[in-house]
Amino acid sequence: MKCVVVIPCLNESATIKAVIDQIPKNMDGISSVEVVVIDDGSTDDSAAVAREAGAFVVSHGSNLGVGSAFRSGILEALKRGADVMVHIDGDGQFHPPDMASLVAPVVQKQADFVTASRFSDPSIIPEMPWIKKWGNHRMAQLVSALIGRRYYDVSCGFRAFSREALLHINLFGSFTYTQEVFLNLAFKSLRIKEMPTKVIGQRAHGKSRIASNLFRYAFQTSKIIFSAYRDYKPLRFFCFFSAMAFIMSFALGSFFLMHYVLTGFFSGHLWAGFSAGFLFALGLALAITGLIADMLGRIRRNQEEQLYYQKRHFYFNE
Repeated sequence: MKCVVVIPCLNESATIKAVIDQIPKNMDGISSVEVVVIDDGSTDDSAAVAREAGAFVVSHGSNLGVGSAFRSGILEALKRGADVMVHIDGDGQFHPPDMASLVAPVVQKQADFVTASRFSDPSIIPEMPWIKKWGNHRMAQLVSALIGRRYYDVSCGFRAFSREALLHINLFGSFTYTQEVFLNLAFKSLRIKEMPTKVIGQRAHGKSRIASNLFRYAFQTSKIIFSAYRDYKPLRFFCFFSAMAFIMSFALGSFFLMHYVLTGFFSGHLWAGFSAGFLFALGLALAITGLIADMLGRIRRNQEEQLYYQKRHFYFNE
């Protein structure tokens, strides 16, 4: 089996060579290992350092975002006929030799997507600012609630994918990809496994381009998560908000009618009546939107299935 190791890179000249040099060349079930670096608009000599270290470099003309770099990595891995793709960051926070433990469940056909988990084993939780740790836990809880299965770490960038997973992945977010991948593959019933992995909590060089601004990170990531959930579970998504509108409409309407029963007048609280009517209409509109979106979702699923078979034929002539 061929393993393609994909490393996204933005100004990582200080660490990229060490990461490439430590990638294991011999892993159980793997006959060949190729290294691809996705240079996402670096302004230093990261690309040159990566080439000198033996990696094939794909360069973006400008900084397109981690999500775009991940998609470029998938395309390059498929072009190279990968049976397994490993994604690892170029900042040196992960230990490349650990990828053998991530690859093993994929090679053994036990999982389609294996992610390193920094928080599933309390004994190896890394040192990091409490706000980042809190944010990671909240994101994991949110994604777990949407999927319906408990995950401890949905934001780690150290992952292994089977060929099936690569062919099924269809992402839209450019800011990041980590949480969207969970939703994308879980809703397509692919097998997901977490592997407890010890990592370095603090970067030795530079700062994270994703989590450096936590408020922006939370907003952008939440937007991607809810957009993905809206696309894959539209009826549930819209009906949740529809139900909220109906509940508020019922509460205000009950208050308005109770006021009339007790006083014999509508005056004084007409705002409650108008608000109840507006919220009822909004709830009805959201429910109808959910039904229409659910029908469009069936078309989307058919299109994604066709895309999957087209990619299989294009890349592997299957």
